[in-house]
Amino acid sequence: MDKLLRVRDIVRDKKSNTFGYLPISKSAWWKGVAEGKFPQPIKLGPKTTCWLESDVVALINKVEG
Repeated sequence: MDKLLRVRDIVRDKKSNTFGYLPISKSAWWKGVAEGKFPQPIKLGPKTTCWLESDVVALINKVEG
């Protein structure tokens, strides 16, 4: 079963100095989503947006491969 990831799980967080799956900023992630370069989100509610972990891993494998 796929895990659901929030944006804070995917990108780096300057406030807590933690890294997610990708070493990019939150704004770079959202720009990539808007341009169709990154996976489209799943809306769980008006303020809750997630992505499937398998989609994020597939993106990483595509970039690395």
